[in-house]
Amino acid sequence: MSRGRTIMIVGNGDVPDGASTVIDAADLVVRFNDCRSVGSGGHRTDIVAVCNTGRPGLAMLGGGRWKTSAPVRQAREFWCVRSGAKFAAMRAGLAETHPDLDDFCDDYTVGFESFSRSTKRGFRVVPAAVHDQVDHHLAGFSPDPYVVPSSGLIVIADILSNIATGDDDVVLAGFGHIGWQWHPFPAERRYVDALAAGGRLRRLHSISSSSQGA
Repeated sequence: MSRGRTIMIVGNGDVPDGASTVIDAADLVVRFNDCRSVGSGGHRTDIVAVCNTGRPGLAMLGGGRWKTSAPVRQAREFWCVRSGAKFAAMRAGLAETHPDLDDFCDDYTVGFESFSRSTKRGFRVVPAAVHDQVDHHLAGFSPDPYVVPSSGLIVIADILSNIATGDDDVVLAGFGHIGWQWHPFPAERRYVDALAAGGRLRRLHSISSSSQGA
């Protein structure tokens, strides 16, 4: 009987000392955006999941530092976390409720796809249905008003729904579930705790209140 893979999802929060060896030994390591987890969180990077809209997307594509960084050069695939069509549909509503987020829905998917293709790496966009599924499930955990779920939670849901098999061990590191005010981090933490309690995933280490989210 063959064992499943260990899929390590490494957020950009604190990763405890001693985790790097375990993370690098995984079969698949997913990191986020500028991969700030590299170092104490190991070095292996198979997939970089990017926030492909708004200021983060522009910053990554706008200069050479992201493209030439060690984890990005190592990655064999890039995932865009946000559906351009879904975010385009959000633009008018956000103009009313959050006028300061006027560039939040600007879509840079084409730029990430072009970079992936030109460097002969894989590319995919997380389906909009995953985002809808996360919103639906978060409603059961009493979220405060929010704009969108975090990229980390979207990728967790995507991997559980579309990537991992029943034999795979899905492990989280570097997730503190705090950060940008318009992500519903307290509800996300309760949601992930419920997934862990149900055996869908596990945390590599317990989290502390000072950790940052993905």
